[in-house]
Amino acid sequence: MGNIFGRKRRTRVTEQDRAVLQLKQQRDKLKQYQKRISLQLEKERNLAKQLLKDGKKEKALLLLKKKRYQDQLLDKTENQISNLERMCQDIEFAQIEMKVIEGLKVGNDCLKSLHEAMSIEDVERIMEETQEAIQYQRELDEMLAGSLTQEDDDAVLAELEALTQVSLNDIIFISERQRKKQKEMLAA
Repeated sequence: MGNIFGRKRRTRVTEQDRAVLQLKQQRDKLKQYQKRISLQLEKERNLAKQLLKDGKKEKALLLLKKKRYQDQLLDKTENQISNLERMCQDIEFAQIEMKVIEGLKVGNDCLKSLHEAMSIEDVERIMEETQEAIQYQRELDEMLAGSLTQEDDDAVLAELEALTQVSLNDIIFISERQRKKQKEMLAA
């Protein structure tokens, strides 16, 4: 049981994740500050109007100067918020780029291992063998398709005639032997 509490847990939160979180927290604080300043500006504006109505022009002028200063602070705050958001986006995009580069590296390593398994000589040998097999098949197709020369056709016809004569002689010889056997059987 002590082992459960004793070992450190590995966290999947990276330094970049922590940096992005801090930037976003700072952005949120600046937005809250912006809201607070905006509300304060509105109150001071209304107060300056009231002071003008009451005839206290000096105090109203002082409040408007303060308001102007706070407007400038508000503009600076807006620029800071924009910078923080841009930085968050840059970090997140850099993380995406790193993952893409890691993926490319893995793919490149895989391609290298595949290329090592099959050399250019092996591919050339296989292509030559394939070409030879295709050429041999074409020759067979041409022979079977009747692209024989006239001499070849004459030789094939002569061989067919010879086989036909042999077959006819065999048939005549076999049928004479069968007749003799039938006669012998009938006589017996």
